[in-house]
Amino acid sequence: MPARLPERIVCLTEETTETLYLLGEERRIVGISGYTVRPPRARREKPRVSAFLSAKNEKILALKPDLVIGFSDLQADIARDLAKAGLNVLLFNQRSVQEILDMILALASLVGAAQKGLDLVGKLEGNLQAIRKGAPAERPRVYFEEWDEPMISGIRWVSELVEIAGGEDIFPELSRSQAASGRVLSDHSLVIERKPDVMLASWCGKKFRPERVAARPGWQAVPAVRDQQLFEIKSADILQPGPGALTDGVRRIHEILRGFLSRGDRTLRSGGA
Repeated sequence: MPARLPERIVCLTEETTETLYLLGEERRIVGISGYTVRPPRARREKPRVSAFLSAKNEKILALKPDLVIGFSDLQADIARDLAKAGLNVLLFNQRSVQEILDMILALASLVGAAQKGLDLVGKLEGNLQAIRKGAPAERPRVYFEEWDEPMISGIRWVSELVEIAGGEDIFPELSRSQAASGRVLSDHSLVIERKPDVMLASWCGKKFRPERVAARPGWQAVPAVRDQQLFEIKSADILQPGPGALTDGVRRIHEILRGFLSRGDRTLRSGGA
């Protein structure tokens, strides 16, 4: 028999589902994550077979997939169990903007759509370049919070998108940690001392509560709190390492930073001074 491309794919996270839809290869998808919201039609068209840290293995097996695609070490246990059951499993592990683009090219090639992958990456790179060119010369200091209890700062692709959009991530050194534990802020003073002008939050799907942030001990001294520059970005738009973050996510960050700089009463801080 001739070799065949994958025809029945289960996507355990949203970004590969969105990518396959953008490539026009959605017919190959037979199962998706329950957290998938991009594109909206995927939830109507495809059965949901997993959360992020768990999966309905029997339901996945019943779909008879020829490939299951997951993300990172956090889904390693799911991948192990499905591999033991005889399925082909692929884990991507993209953590940077470049790695997101590389994932898109790899996935496109995997389904025989290499040229469409190149075209999609070209569009995404063009969008990022346009955002970068439109970024202001002044760079607000930005604190991105991925979780509140404990406080976790932004992962690498988020940090890079903040920079592309015209901001300065106040914890760039933490963003390169592979594990969220390496981005945990053990003390409120760590944020207070770095005096962010703007706070962006995406609490992994939990509703952002700016009043809780403002009530944190000592945080009234934080410029972003004092000036009410606390903003939520939808998790689907920024915390999924795929096309959404490189389009709607970075665009939203850019809009927020432009809005901050247009305020007549704002004063930028530099270097935490």
